[in-house]
Amino acid sequence: MNTEKINLLLAQAETLCGPVFSRFERIEEENTRRVLDAYRRFEVAQRHFSATNGYGYDDVGRDTLERIYASLFGTEAALVRPHIVSGTAALALALFGILRPGDHLLSCTGTPYDTMRTVIGIEGSAPGSLKEMNVTYSQAELTPDGQPDTAQILRLIRPETRAVLFQRSRGYDWRASILPQNMAETIAAIRNQRPDITIICDNCYGEFTQPKEPTHYGAHIAVGSLIKNIGGGLAPTGGYLCGDKASIDRISARLTAPGIGAEEGSYAASYRPFYQGLFMAPHTVCQALKTAALTAAVFSLIGMETSPAYDADRSDIIQAVKLHSREKLISYCRAIQSVSPVDAFAVPEPWDMPGYEDQVIMAAGTFVSGASVELSADGPMRDPFIVYQQGALTYAHGKIALKSILGAIEA
Repeated sequence: MNTEKINLLLAQAETLCGPVFSRFERIEEENTRRVLDAYRRFEVAQRHFSATNGYGYDDVGRDTLERIYASLFGTEAALVRPHIVSGTAALALALFGILRPGDHLLSCTGTPYDTMRTVIGIEGSAPGSLKEMNVTYSQAELTPDGQPDTAQILRLIRPETRAVLFQRSRGYDWRASILPQNMAETIAAIRNQRPDITIICDNCYGEFTQPKEPTHYGAHIAVGSLIKNIGGGLAPTGGYLCGDKASIDRISARLTAPGIGAEEGSYAASYRPFYQGLFMAPHTVCQALKTAALTAAVFSLIGMETSPAYDADRSDIIQAVKLHSREKLISYCRAIQSVSPVDAFAVPEPWDMPGYEDQVIMAAGTFVSGASVELSADGPMRDPFIVYQQGALTYAHGKIALKSILGAIEA
């Protein structure tokens, strides 16, 4: 496809996306207001950005940041720590904090994301899994229209069920991501039948795509990564858990040690990127959503299947496109890498990535290594060769990348 055709296609797609972009901007403004209100309420000042060392007792920057997160998620408490190395690590921390030997974990949204399968023990034989700890597991499949099946979930709850898990985002599945409001009915039913069960939501990729989070609809705990949406492209590492105080207290004992919990944990670098990143996050997420919608519109116009559609109500920043070709999947990722601000010279190749069943190819020329709120793309090397694109710190970068992609796969 030549440059003229690409520009005409993008112009057509942008026209289609005009009302969609306006919707994203309204959500951005609402979430920015919420963040600003929290910063004013907790009187954020320069002193909150200071580094700490040693045990980290009375770390005002850390403690205030956690109060802000709890406020934004409508919860009693939060853990927001650079020591949590990924979204998977944060989820594992939640599960190992809540579950005990002999307990049962129920997934309400089908099979979890690839890396969580080794944590649970339903794939592989990694040491230290929940299975090794004698925690049993089962799952409820989604309804044909991709929503939690409340009746099925209630039937699968056992006397020993201690926790249920929702995965908001699609992972490497061809399904719609679940809107927080669409979890509400199921969450209410679970709480009514078994108020002792802890409801955990894997919130990765979903923060600030909607005006409210799953905890506003009754989930006990929301869990995510700081190098995805909520870090705004500035947080250099870390993860968060927001929830009721009893749950966060149990989880914090696993983060450090029983009797110490959340009281310790220093950070020898400045907390400024975490505060500034959270402030920027609603805008950054809006840029990523615009890029995703434009991508969906462009590929729909050339007859390819996308999920979600360009005008869909979105619950995460991921855009999936069925490419039906190993070569196109590789070319797509290489095109994104070639216009990345970092490591543009690198050539992505499929590889045996730890925690994944199939080889995976990843394009990620990011300032923060692995930060999927920055423009990136990846996909497992299996039919129908779906690419999962996420992020973009700026819409302009996303648009430039699309031109590169179209030139590569339509050559």
